[in-house]
Amino acid sequence: MTCSDDFSSGTTFSGPANLSFAASHVECRRTRWSSTAEIRVRYATVDLAHAIFEYPLTIAAEQEPFVLADGQVIGEASLARLPDAAVRMMSLRGVDAAHLVLADVDLSSCLLTGTVHLDQIRLEGACSFDTAPSGTHRRGWRPVRFTRRRALAEEHHWRARQPAAVPGWKPAMPDIGHAGPAQLAPVYRALRKAFEDGKNEPGAADFYYGEMEMRRHDRIQTTRTERGLLHGYWMLSGYGLRASRALGWLAAAMLVTIVLLMGFGLPQESP
Repeated sequence: MTCSDDFSSGTTFSGPANLSFAASHVECRRTRWSSTAEIRVRYATVDLAHAIFEYPLTIAAEQEPFVLADGQVIGEASLARLPDAAVRMMSLRGVDAAHLVLADVDLSSCLLTGTVHLDQIRLEGACSFDTAPSGTHRRGWRPVRFTRRRALAEEHHWRARQPAAVPGWKPAMPDIGHAGPAQLAPVYRALRKAFEDGKNEPGAADFYYGEMEMRRHDRIQTTRTERGLLHGYWMLSGYGLRASRALGWLAAAMLVTIVLLMGFGLPQESP
């Protein structure tokens, strides 16, 4: 199947399906997939909120224009106004992701809170996420430095709502709902496990950092003592992921030790 505009929600697919869409928006909200299916998409923003998958479902970005059986290329003149042919996921809320495979899709604006079995999702190819604003910014009177890392769209929304939010965090669109650190920490944890199960430990590091950040800011499920320990862990080494920070503290400790030795020296007599 090919289309150039929209795809309606609420459809039930009782048999295997192989669908191709060149569209600006593909909405599959509350659809039911009772068999295996493959959806190949160009240009579209895909909304799968509250869809039900009983068998593996693959959503993949198609790099080349679709061709009909007679060799005719599907026209895409109506989609030329779009910036590129990238496929963007809009929402996976309420979805059981155990049977979901995403290939070469953009997850930078995807809503993931409320997704079930997110740790079992399979991400193939060049699946991308949004990034935290990097560089040094001012938060009130003090400078704050952010290191570039992958971040969820909902973390952007939460940080943009904070009173002293630094520039670069993207606010949410109306009627999206609000998720806080208590809801985002399990999402980061599940994605970290998904990357680790896929033998992509370096890629999982950003999601571990995001999980620890959400736990540090969570005032609901994280105790004050634990938040204090996490804050110290963040300051000393960036949760063990920022080598420059740990080396800086090590150099400072060595400098203090040298200054004390130069000022007081070693004791000449035993206590």
